[in-house]
Amino acid sequence: MKAIDGKKIASDIVDELTVSTASIQGPKPCIAFVRVGEDPASVSYVRGKNRTAEKIGITPILCAFENSISQETLNAKIDALNADPSVNGILVQSPLPSHLDEQSAFNRIDPTKDVDGFHVVNAGRVVQEDANGFVSCTPAGIIEICQREGISLEGKHVVVIGRSLIVGKTFALLAMQNGPQANATVTVCHSRTRNLKEITRQADILVAAIGRPEMVTGDMIKDGAIVIDVGINRVGDASKKKGYKLVGDVNFAEAEPIASRITPVPGGVGPMTVAMLMKNTVKAYELQNQK
Repeated sequence: MKAIDGKKIASDIVDELTVSTASIQGPKPCIAFVRVGEDPASVSYVRGKNRTAEKIGITPILCAFENSISQETLNAKIDALNADPSVNGILVQSPLPSHLDEQSAFNRIDPTKDVDGFHVVNAGRVVQEDANGFVSCTPAGIIEICQREGISLEGKHVVVIGRSLIVGKTFALLAMQNGPQANATVTVCHSRTRNLKEITRQADILVAAIGRPEMVTGDMIKDGAIVIDVGINRVGDASKKKGYKLVGDVNFAEAEPIASRITPVPGGVGPMTVAMLMKNTVKAYELQNQK
């Protein structure tokens, strides 16, 4: 079994983007992060994205609001960022407080600046195989991993556990596309799927994106399958300084001797999500500055 080093792949992408942005004459690409409240995870995620943007040469803007912000005020800020020609990408950090309509906020973003790929227009572009749209970053990262690791999807049976638009559903659509690094036969499983183990054992490539710690056990994996673990779950661990450890949706210890390739957690798909966000931001800059 060979682990897939997502951290190294993400670092390579960051280096490539750094070279690309260094050659830009004039204002650099710019991304605006909209964060509501002080949720520790959200603060940490935005800080990490901000740091990566600065490393690449992308100008980051942080728009932080109190937890009590109204939908109208949030919408007004998004409208202002949409109208600002110096801002190429806009990200609304999720989750938002329960009194705010998250999808409404995503759909408020100009689709040409929707570098997270959550706008309904960009979701539709994935269905239509429109390369000018923006693909949500985690499924795009999985495709990038496969490309760079020489993992072909063509003719393979890909089983995806999870049907969220953010990961499972979008990745399934990408894997089914008629084009390079696609042409897979895809089965999507979810909480109502019967005989889950029977289905997952047929997978040449198994993608776990269900959000349940170590749900996928060794007996659910076919010998020699490639396993992509999207999950990032905190589980209690008194031996750790923080009191918890990060695990995926796959039981790594059980999967490791069975799978031919596997993404670990942490260090697998996670770093790719930020790298693809930056790649989308540079793409947005280029599309907005076409002559």
